[in-house]
Amino acid sequence: MKITHIETLRVMKWPQNIWVQIHTDTGLVGLGETFYNAPGVQGSVLEHFGPMLIGRNPCEVERHWEAMFRVSEHAGYGGAELRAISALDMALWDLKGQAAGLPVYEMLGGATRRRVRLYATSLSHQQPAEIAKGLMDQGIFAIKGDPFISFCLESDGQFISAADIERGLRPVRAIRDAVGDAMEIAIDTHGKWNLPVAMKLAQAMEPYNILWFEDPMRMVCPETLKRLQEGTRIPLCISERLMTRWQFRQYIESGAARIVMPDLIWTGGISETHKIAILASAHEVPVAPHDCTGPVNMFACAQICMSAANVMIQEYLPVYHQGWYAEVVDPNLDVRDGWLYAPERPGIGTRLKPEVRGRSDTVIAVCKEARESYIDHWVAPPGLRSPRMEAETQKMREERGPR
Repeated sequence: MKITHIETLRVMKWPQNIWVQIHTDTGLVGLGETFYNAPGVQGSVLEHFGPMLIGRNPCEVERHWEAMFRVSEHAGYGGAELRAISALDMALWDLKGQAAGLPVYEMLGGATRRRVRLYATSLSHQQPAEIAKGLMDQGIFAIKGDPFISFCLESDGQFISAADIERGLRPVRAIRDAVGDAMEIAIDTHGKWNLPVAMKLAQAMEPYNILWFEDPMRMVCPETLKRLQEGTRIPLCISERLMTRWQFRQYIESGAARIVMPDLIWTGGISETHKIAILASAHEVPVAPHDCTGPVNMFACAQICMSAANVMIQEYLPVYHQGWYAEVVDPNLDVRDGWLYAPERPGIGTRLKPEVRGRSDTVIAVCKEARESYIDHWVAPPGLRSPRMEAETQKMREERGPR
């Protein structure tokens, strides 16, 4: 099986989402997804990494990940390039699973469970108790949100008043007054605050038995996060902002991360999230995969949730699953009574609906041209190579052999 071409699909109704499809000479198509700065990701897929994959065997997933990442980290990894790798990695695993006739989690060592508990990112200042009760009626007993987000804008996260802390805690208090501790509450502050404010927030939340305090500060200093963790009994949950096992390693080993929250479509795809989960397990740290984007990522998260023994819970947006996801994929997620059930279809477990291609607001772009070899990324383009570099490049190409 060889990769024949790669395409990106963007639907302008959801402009930050981008889907990647890898086509093969057998007719199998692998599906991946990522989110944010879709034009930048599209360029990385079609012009940077796509030509490295054309003509190659998609089942060599680890080889392709390493080759793409080495090209990316050569100039400092992250951003659109790593999101592109994440989407391509998903699609490669999808193809590998389809070719084997197995769900991806079976390719990762097999299922450790067949369902995973969900929490809903639904906490709001508007009718929080009613929202909590409605989720409990659906079998969901954990909720997350950022009740302090509006208070960080005036000071750019450098100060919060006691009165604003009190206002921010109102939905938390309303849920506790209505249902007690029956509903778990997690607080996400999106990395907006400095250390003193994060300390004040943690101390103010402690009486409310908070499940976790997520991304209280920017992910730039593991030592500072550790100081915060040492100053509160609330577990810190960190972070969809960290890319690859190498960034997560600093926070896990320092003790700053009591719960690890990788986002598959940003941190390096299924391959890298699998490694991050294993790294966390070596330190007895649980994993709670992040998702607030698209349906394909949720299917990818399900593969990790079923295969990784240290997954504790999975993020879930009911309004997305019960709304626009059904416009894009078939099948939709199997969610019942507060649980996400294991996908049973080969590969990642879902496909883009055919009508997505025919929408008037869908933009499709295609990469069909292969580069001769991986090493063409490591040398100057023709015309800028010295005779010595040209000779060395040719020698490397000959030693590597055909595709």
